[in-house]
Amino acid sequence: MTSDSDLIPQRNVSRRDFMRYTSMLGVAAAATAALGACGTSSSKGTSAATTATTLSGSSSSTSAASAVPTGAITAGLAYNLDTNFDPISASGAAALALNMHVFEGLVDMDLPTRTPYNTLAQSLTETAPTTWTAKLRSGATFHDGTPVTADDVVFSYTRILDPTNNSTLSEFLPFIKSVTATANDTVEFQLNYPFRLFPSRVTCVKIVPKAAVTADPTGFALKPIGSGPFKVTSATPQVSYILSAFQPYNGPKPAKVATLTFLPITSASARVTALQSNRVQAIEAAPPVDVPTLKTTDTVQSVESFDLMFMMFNCKMKPFDDPRVRQALHYALNVPQIIQTGLLGYGTPATSFMPTTSAYYQRAAKVYAYDPAKAKSLLAAAGVSNLQITLLSSTVNFIAACAPIVKENWDAIGVNTTIKLGGSGGLYKNYVDKGNYQVMVAPGDPSVWGPDDPDLLMRWWYVGQWPQRRYYWNTTPQAQQLVSILNQGAQATTSSAQKALWKQAFDLLSEEVPLYPLFHANLATAWNAKKLVGFRPITTTGLDFIGVGIN
Repeated sequence: MTSDSDLIPQRNVSRRDFMRYTSMLGVAAAATAALGACGTSSSKGTSAATTATTLSGSSSSTSAASAVPTGAITAGLAYNLDTNFDPISASGAAALALNMHVFEGLVDMDLPTRTPYNTLAQSLTETAPTTWTAKLRSGATFHDGTPVTADDVVFSYTRILDPTNNSTLSEFLPFIKSVTATANDTVEFQLNYPFRLFPSRVTCVKIVPKAAVTADPTGFALKPIGSGPFKVTSATPQVSYILSAFQPYNGPKPAKVATLTFLPITSASARVTALQSNRVQAIEAAPPVDVPTLKTTDTVQSVESFDLMFMMFNCKMKPFDDPRVRQALHYALNVPQIIQTGLLGYGTPATSFMPTTSAYYQRAAKVYAYDPAKAKSLLAAAGVSNLQITLLSSTVNFIAACAPIVKENWDAIGVNTTIKLGGSGGLYKNYVDKGNYQVMVAPGDPSVWGPDDPDLLMRWWYVGQWPQRRYYWNTTPQAQQLVSILNQGAQATTSSAQKALWKQAFDLLSEEVPLYPLFHANLATAWNAKKLVGFRPITTTGLDFIGVGIN
């Protein structure tokens, strides 16, 4: 059995060793080993105090960039485009899916395989337990023609870490103490503590041009400037987002088409029609009911994912401040029936915060099997009767299809339920963020940020803005206990210690359920395989056309 020390990247990692790490240790080890396998380590020193782990990856690829790409791809997204594409604050599903074509991090994630690879970082070196050094790719430029420098990297990180900017991304980076430019092409990270997941975690931070952002932050958010293989031609909310190949790009995965157009097609039936009529070459969130028909003309693949339907309570409003009430409303739900009705079976009931397919899955202490009698008993124990609930429900297709079963199940235990449908953005703005709601069901998938380790995924929902401003749970002792557990897990130096702490977090969340998954969905992607070359579905929201060509 592999020891905990094998999780730390070693020098001169062979491909055979990398595959062994991947199969035995899961995504966290794969993240580190994959980067390490791309090159050799520093040969300076052999003692524990001086051994350096170098993670080498991409180098400039001028010859690849010199070929002028031709052709165009048009794709149908399931979510509307908003007006904010600045990586420091963009959190909409469509914006995040599109930004991965425009921006680069020091390291990026190959989303179909969940494997990290170096992009702006030519190398990433752990020179001490709390020190990492990034050497930038030579010749990298932003879309406005300015070179990517260490100052841009420092700016990209420090504005996230600045509490006055209120960036949700800051919750993902508690381990960073300082970021400093030590040369025009070199950046040094000092950490608060050794952090085993550093190489994969930095994939969530995209590098932006300091000059362009500071000169016109509003304009930058509307029409961003990155260093990725595609640059923004136009961004029209609710209409289209058009990208064109960035010819000077010299990174590892240059654009293979001249134009890439994303269309927001929120109607599932309209997305299907768009694909069948060749208006688009790929669609995300292919509706399960249409999969058999689509398979007769196109390629459809269902990928197990973290994507989920969650239920969230306003924990400052009685009686939802009582965990027994929240538990009761979970026990009252026939989740297999909800999955069958809303997704035609394309999903798995949640038995933990993480899906069963994850390398990090551990069954939670409390699992909510359908038990109406227990639901009634918990409500009675909490002194609750004649409960009336207005359930906010996103109009995202599968959520809207599931909500009526939630109402039916709750009505059956004497909870009078009314459904209020709305677009996710409007529901958050007009109700949730004002504290003017009781319960909400909605989709969610923080794995769009890149890494899918439990620490990041839990920090997205349970640390910072969500518990403070959306479900109002952050002042409870349990919320503070969870933050403590996550912080201990982040600082754990062995996989066994980290796993044990994450299990504590899963158990606590299953007891408290302020926001908790009902099920994890399977994402069905459909595409014209005769047209698209090299296209692969991804395990998160969006469509990935990095390295994809067209016939």
